[in-house]
Amino acid sequence: MPEFRTVPVGELSLRVAVEGAGPLVLMVHGFPESWFSWRHQIGPIAAAGFTAAAIDVRGYGGSDKPQPVEAYAMERMVGDVVGAIESLSPGGAPAVLVGHDWGAPIVWNSALIRPDRVRAVAGLSVPYTGVPQRSFSEMYQEIFTARGKFFYQHYFQAEGVAEAEMEADVRGALRKFYYAISGDAPDGTWPSDKVVGDSLLHRLPDPQPFPAWLPKADEDYFVAEFERSGFRGPINRYRNHDRDFAYLSQFNGRTIDQPSLFIGGERDLVLTMFGRSDFVPLMKTQLTDLRGHDVLPGCGHWTQQEKPAEVNERLLAWLKGL
Repeated sequence: MPEFRTVPVGELSLRVAVEGAGPLVLMVHGFPESWFSWRHQIGPIAAAGFTAAAIDVRGYGGSDKPQPVEAYAMERMVGDVVGAIESLSPGGAPAVLVGHDWGAPIVWNSALIRPDRVRAVAGLSVPYTGVPQRSFSEMYQEIFTARGKFFYQHYFQAEGVAEAEMEADVRGALRKFYYAISGDAPDGTWPSDKVVGDSLLHRLPDPQPFPAWLPKADEDYFVAEFERSGFRGPINRYRNHDRDFAYLSQFNGRTIDQPSLFIGGERDLVLTMFGRSDFVPLMKTQLTDLRGHDVLPGCGHWTQQEKPAEVNERLLAWLKGL
């Protein structure tokens, strides 16, 4: 089992699960997850000769939870990652970063903005396609909201609304959300005909039983974490699109030149929410040393939890080749 450490990262402290010794591999989870999302990766990465470390992102679990929306801007997230590297990396050496869901943009941008602190970078679920040319909020408003279609990130904008829905029944909320965008859910489980005014969980089923990749004991861990921490911090990340766009615009023209890796899921809605496209050629223009880009058959959004053996095989081969 990993040990827990509380590490200062500047303006606040993060809880980190750490195992092993050697060069640092820092893992960053997404929404709504936890360091525990990496439970299948920590041991194998440590056994391969690395310091495997998985953070609770600010707002989650055992990490500090500032209240203001702006405390969750990408600039602050990158600062947290850099601070964790400086606290944990043996000899202050640059670290390898691995991120999933929101953790993927966080590690991609950390590699872009602080190449001096990042040796290599891997993203799961969310590919890297360069410094944004428009605010993401402008994009989803044009494609979804302006046409009366529900989009979860628009629903997240009103402070307190999504939090209240999720916190009213944490277990039910997590089960429905996790299942609806997993590889086990039949097509259409996430209703494509939801409209503006619907809620996040509206018409999402609670599967009985839950797919085997999330046993009851693991489900219990996630539920306990969110019953303690709530959802404001996690959802605040979605309320910074315009702020993030303004910040990242200063890095226009810069590419990520460290060794990189992408692993996605064939059934992950992230890859199709704006229509199907071949994102690999665009990724290759922005990741100049992209050493792998696999899309796992049958895998949904929860990449490293749904397909741990396949993810570990690819991650470990990439890590050993650095």
